[in-house]
Amino acid sequence: MSGQKWNGGVVRVAGKGSHRAGDRTPEAFTLIELLVVIAIIAILMAVLMPALNRAREQGRRGVCLNHLRSLTLGWIMYADENDDRIVNGEAYWAPTAAPAAPVPASGPHKGERYWVGNDCASAYQQGEQRPQDIQMEAIRAGALFPYCKAEKVYRCPTGVRGEMRTYSTAYGMNGCFDAAGTYSGTQGVRVGKTVLMVKRRTEISVPAPAYRLVFLDEGRITPDSYAIHYVRPQWWDPPFVRHADGTNVAFADGHSDYWKYLGAETIRIGKMPNPPHNYTPTTEEGRADVRRMQEATWGRVGY
Repeated sequence: MSGQKWNGGVVRVAGKGSHRAGDRTPEAFTLIELLVVIAIIAILMAVLMPALNRAREQGRRGVCLNHLRSLTLGWIMYADENDDRIVNGEAYWAPTAAPAAPVPASGPHKGERYWVGNDCASAYQQGEQRPQDIQMEAIRAGALFPYCKAEKVYRCPTGVRGEMRTYSTAYGMNGCFDAAGTYSGTQGVRVGKTVLMVKRRTEISVPAPAYRLVFLDEGRITPDSYAIHYVRPQWWDPPFVRHADGTNVAFADGHSDYWKYLGAETIRIGKMPNPPHNYTPTTEEGRADVRRMQEATWGRVGY
């Protein structure tokens, strides 16, 4: 019998489409099984994503700290080669002019080239930016660039997109001469052994250089050094909230550090799209935040 096999009296047809011994029809996942798998993946993602975001932020924070350290080492080298005089802490303000960093002919910064040139647009507070190539030329024109020639170290990797500089100098390091009680004529006021507005590195003695602020990460470009009051517990420029409710700073001894803010109001104000200037804290934690910034900027407080 063609196409048939005899096996113990049972006829089996080995026709097309029949299954051999050991063959098994594959079974598909049921809808419930698929939903369970998707739910497990979602739970794992919910658990892992915060940890991944923290790790990513810590990496970016580390890069920012290295940038601030590099700038401060350049700041130290500038003083070493300029008879102990520190660099002019102001950025040149000429938002529509060609990139430059001239030497002022008068005022408290007479003969001191600006540390960076005119990289800031006139309406920077509303988000206006100068072209990136103009910003880079302005940075290269600054007095500090020969001592820190890596353009990328002038900005934090998490700063405002399109802005080539996000760091500012501290007010007390030869910055703007307009904070009441900190200067007399073209020199800083001395209170005991503390010089408030520093012109020379040797003036930094009490407190020690490890406690005097030089650079700060504002996260965006600004035309002046970072302003804060001396005679009252009040912010001048808004508190800059960066890197997980804190900020990165660098000090006159060359080290950089991460600060965590204490006050919920400090964080709330600093995270506003257009935070207010001259904000007065209302809580103990908020006052502790502004005092810490004032002491690092001026070496002490005047109230």
